[in-house]
Amino acid sequence: MTRKFALTTAVAAVIGLTALPAFAGGITVEQYGWGNDIGGIQYGWGNQIGGYQDGHRNVFITEQYGNGNVSATGQKGHRHHSDTLQTGNGNAAGVGQFGGHHNAILTQDGNGNIVAGVQVGHGCDADVVQTGNGNVAAFVQAC
Repeated sequence: MTRKFALTTAVAAVIGLTALPAFAGGITVEQYGWGNDIGGIQYGWGNQIGGYQDGHRNVFITEQYGNGNVSATGQKGHRHHSDTLQTGNGNAAGVGQFGGHHNAILTQDGNGNIVAGVQVGHGCDADVVQTGNGNVAAFVQAC
């Protein structure tokens, strides 16, 4: 239990350090229940997307194209899936998936970059692609 907490805290810290003020962009969603799906696209400026799903089927799709970027996905439940695509500028991303079939695809293209993820407890799977500039990736799996 302490190990999970430490890993989750590390991911949250990375994302928190790169987060922009609330007025700079937005979208935060929490879902509890059964079929949970979240999808979003942002084009420019402050960007941010955050979300938490605690349910059964969990799907979280995020795309951001320019400027501040940042994204975070928390999924606790069963089937999971997460898909993040960021293209330019600040970037960040992050995913935490616990207890289920997992799957995470994080893709970044240019500028600040940073990816962090934790998958604990069953199927796991991850795909991280970073292309230009700052790059950094940290992913922990305990399948």
